[in-house]
Amino acid sequence: MGEFDLIRQVFQPVAEATASPLLPLGLGDDCAVQIVEPGSQLVFSIDTLVEGVHFPLNYNPVFLGWRSLAIATSDLAAMGADPVCFTLALTLPDAKPDWLTGFAQGMRQAAQAFGLTLAGGDTTRGPLTISIQAHGTVPAGSALTRSGASAGDLVCVSGTLGDAAAALLWLDSDNDSCDVQWLLSRYHHPQPRLSLGQTLRGRATAAIDISDGLRADLQHILTASAVGARIDARKLPLSAPLQVLAPDRALELALSGGDDYELCFTLPPTEWAGLERVSAVDRVTVIGEVLPEPGLWCRDANGDRCVAAGGYDHFGGGACR
Repeated sequence: MGEFDLIRQVFQPVAEATASPLLPLGLGDDCAVQIVEPGSQLVFSIDTLVEGVHFPLNYNPVFLGWRSLAIATSDLAAMGADPVCFTLALTLPDAKPDWLTGFAQGMRQAAQAFGLTLAGGDTTRGPLTISIQAHGTVPAGSALTRSGASAGDLVCVSGTLGDAAAALLWLDSDNDSCDVQWLLSRYHHPQPRLSLGQTLRGRATAAIDISDGLRADLQHILTASAVGARIDARKLPLSAPLQVLAPDRALELALSGGDDYELCFTLPPTEWAGLERVSAVDRVTVIGEVLPEPGLWCRDANGDRCVAAGGYDHFGGGACR
């Protein structure tokens, strides 16, 4: 399949199936045209996934199509954005029709679920690499950032933590138990917390999505806000399947495991009651508090201990300050 056949046959249908009035000109021209309505601001981010680094070799293309777009969309959720469109840069070793059909299927399903339109992109030959730039909008001045946390704020997370990292232990397994399949679904089909992020506009003081592990990503908030935090390990939300399949590692996976794409955010205590009423579907849990002095502390049955930033880092590790 040639490059232009690939675009016409594989990705044009994805663009047509996810058409948006906010994108009057999309795939097929040198640039796309996006409408940003009065009173709104454009937010955008880009993510790159490399085979063998961010996903396994010979990974199911349907899963990869969903997963790659979900990861990019999670950044929009962390900013409190309303999703609009995305671009796709796809580097392929070979243009295999079956693989492309599966990948486009997963991406189309994700795009429709998240409310995103494929606006265009690029294809080239090389090691399998996927780069997605996701666009969204927020009411002017309402974007969530990492830099607003204040001493006394609550530290909160959505969903459960550690599940996707635990799933890596079972990717090549033929175990079809409900617990294993549930963990695998958390890895294959992450769910960006878009509605929660939108709900947090005007409520949360800082937010980030958990891609590299809770303690690494929470540290990004603390560094940007020039504060510290204490979290209570006993309050970390752990799923039943994780506790059944990895009871001895559950806590460490929840602290350091990546790929959950839940939200971590800080919230004034006065906002908690209102948020609790409107966010039940996202299972928000208070796990700690923001401190005035820098440093990240974890309380367990043995008291407080300082924890390193930890988490996934392409080029090195973190250290406790």
